[in-house]
Amino acid sequence: MEHPHNLVALVTVASLLTYFWFGLRVGQARGKYGVEAPATSGHPEFERHFRVHGNTLEWIVIYLPSLWMFATYWQGVGQWIAAGLGVVWIVGRVIYASSYVKDPKTRSAGFGIQALATLVLMIGAAVGAASQLITLRLI
Repeated sequence: MEHPHNLVALVTVASLLTYFWFGLRVGQARGKYGVEAPATSGHPEFERHFRVHGNTLEWIVIYLPSLWMFATYWQGVGQWIAAGLGVVWIVGRVIYASSYVKDPKTRSAGFGIQALATLVLMIGAAVGAASQLITLRLI
């Protein structure tokens, strides 16, 4: 049985693996720089890895529901658009992470890429939901 959201599901798994990878990098930095748990400060590079992971968590709770709502309301080609925007989000997060760890002042491009992808998904989800309500004459 074909599921209509296979591509979006794969992008979701890739997004979660990206977050998981950032978490592993925090653990590696803890070991490398001797930052014992539960400390969240110490060596500046550890702190940058920690912030990348934390900031990704802050955004993933906006991004993932937006991704799935967009995919739900925009069937057909919308699945490809949602999945494509999900890949853009992942690329943005990876750019953000590598830039932030090297020099936090250079994080803007990656942050902007993932924020724009999230915003498009969120607006698309809202428009899709509103269209359904209008079609059903509920508003």
